[in-house]
Amino acid sequence: MKLAMTLRTRLFLSISALITVALLGLLLGLVSVMQMAGTQEALLRDNFVTLDLGLKLRQSLGDQLIIVLGENPDPAAFEASRQHSLELLDEGIAREPSSEGGQYGFRKAKADYQSLLQAFDLSRAPVQVVNDDGDLTEKFNALRNGLISEQKRALDNITEIERESRERALLIAGLLGLVGVAVLFIGFITAHAIARRFGAPIEALVQAADNIGQGNFEVTLPISSAVEMNQLSRRFGIMAEALREHQATNIDELLAGQQRLQAVLDSIDDGLLIIDRQGHLEHLNPVAQRQLGWDTDRLGQGLGTALERPELDEQLQLVLRGGTLERAPDDLSIEVDGESRLLTYSLTPVSHTQGHILGAVMVLHDVTEQRAFERVRSEFVLRASHELRTPVTGMHMAFGLFRERTHFAADSREADLLDTVNEEMQRLMQLINDLLNFSRYQNGLQKLTLAPCSIEDLLDQAQIRFAGPAQEKGIELLVEVQGPLPRLQADQAQLERVLDNLIDNALRHTSHDGLIRLQARRHGERMIISVEDNGEGIAYGQQGRIFEPFVQVGRKKGGAGLGLALCKEIVQLHGGRMGVYSRPGQGTQFYMALAI
Repeated sequence: MKLAMTLRTRLFLSISALITVALLGLLLGLVSVMQMAGTQEALLRDNFVTLDLGLKLRQSLGDQLIIVLGENPDPAAFEASRQHSLELLDEGIAREPSSEGGQYGFRKAKADYQSLLQAFDLSRAPVQVVNDDGDLTEKFNALRNGLISEQKRALDNITEIERESRERALLIAGLLGLVGVAVLFIGFITAHAIARRFGAPIEALVQAADNIGQGNFEVTLPISSAVEMNQLSRRFGIMAEALREHQATNIDELLAGQQRLQAVLDSIDDGLLIIDRQGHLEHLNPVAQRQLGWDTDRLGQGLGTALERPELDEQLQLVLRGGTLERAPDDLSIEVDGESRLLTYSLTPVSHTQGHILGAVMVLHDVTEQRAFERVRSEFVLRASHELRTPVTGMHMAFGLFRERTHFAADSREADLLDTVNEEMQRLMQLINDLLNFSRYQNGLQKLTLAPCSIEDLLDQAQIRFAGPAQEKGIELLVEVQGPLPRLQADQAQLERVLDNLIDNALRHTSHDGLIRLQARRHGERMIISVEDNGEGIAYGQQGRIFEPFVQVGRKKGGAGLGLALCKEIVQLHGGRMGVYSRPGQGTQFYMALAI
């Protein structure tokens, strides 16, 4: 700390010396200029007053001469002019120094003026006297010539003052120039000494810092004649040694962390592909190598090129820009050692703590056996539904004929049992129809009949269809359209089935005096159609499975749990996606996003 204070003191004294010299020079110049300005102002003022008084006296004498030479002299005017002349002479005498140094002066002018007045008083005919060039004329000329010489002296004094001012200004400029040269000389000496003392060591330290920044800790530190620089070099060396030890520790920790991460990645049952910011493969775990039949030679390739699926590059770029895939991607079909495998995948961005995206991770899951089971299940359901539909239809028709021929009282136990059997048979028929429809969609047997479809008409007709059931439960059914909306190319009958299912669910889960909104709006290149209620809502843990087949959520369960799964299949067949947003106790909103 004391060494640092010594360095600061030296720098302070050096700079203070420069500032002191500069300020002294400026102060000297300022004082000289102020003194010169004061002296010049006084001299110029006195000489200009002398000029002014001389001109006024000459004018007054001229007025008096005109009065005297006139045909009818005016004694009062003459007296006033004479009094004014005496006042001017007294003012000049008051400003005139006591010693005139042989100059004419205002005292001499006053004496000559008084002599001239006496001559005027003694002469009875001034005009004649003036014309004869007598004593009066001589005294008048002496006074006039004296005033003229005094004015000339004042003009000469003004000229002399200007010359002296110019010489003094040149002198001050020279002094300031000398001060500037002295400041530059002292500054050069000081800068040279500082640069020689500290410049080279600082440059050496900068080079050492660059080497350390590049990871080279074997640096040569400078030795200087300045104690402060040696102290800095010593501490710099201590810092370099600490950085070397810290780097070694960090490298060990990074290697250990990398090994732990590698172990975790290798132990995951799913395949992992790590992709950098440019879309190139950086790493794949052993599971991914087995799933894809790859070696590490695929590293560095683009994702679409490595998997021979160019559309994956578009999906990857969307994820790297911070977007999300609008719907679940199709399964990847991979041929490995003559065996066909089906893989599902997901793309997730890897973000920095500051928000920017560093890359992406692709997770692969082998669903070959699952898809085979689903295919067998779908075929079984489809065949079983077909096989069950014929006998159940016959039973339902026979039961209907039986009810027509039996005549039980409406309030009898037999009539109640027959109604129960009829309701259960209708429920069984609906279940078989749902299974058939769902199987058709899953197996790609259901085809769409696309035609221009008005969303406003679709919602209005749905409102009309459910107006009666809503009124019975005291539920308000509203249609809200943010339009006008373009027409969609869609299968209107299938979209009506989706809306009917969603509205029926909303009516079953909304209490009396509730509200259901049928909404439609445009969002970019998508049409968003939603059914929103203010009912009981859906638990967060159940929302992820709500679109799975044979899954029922909520307290009011009914049917086979195929309604929402069927809705999702219909929407996906239209190239859209379906979702749900719900808060327990605050209501639920089911929405479908369809391409315009």
